[in-house]
Amino acid sequence: MGYIRAEEILPGEVIQLIQQYVDGANIYIPRKQENRQEWGAKTTYRVELQNRNHMIYRDYLAGMTIYELADTYFLSEKSIQRIIRQERLSHRELT
Repeated sequence: MGYIRAEEILPGEVIQLIQQYVDGANIYIPRKQENRQEWGAKTTYRVELQNRNHMIYRDYLAGMTIYELADTYFLSEKSIQRIIRQERLSHRELT
């Protein structure tokens, strides 16, 4: 994430007011609530993770062990267990 110099977009009075609280430090100004996006909204990463998790669950149902899944997908056994639990719950909700 880049930054914009305050002098380029803010009036001098606003800069002086901010300097009373934060003089020379970097600050983060959050987006307005109505402009916020969910995590992964700008990329396909969220969909890729969902697809991977579906594949893990499918492989688990096909007989792969937790250890084999962890080794295959380069994840910890705890992560595999969490994914399987989440997938199992989501499949129950669909039926």
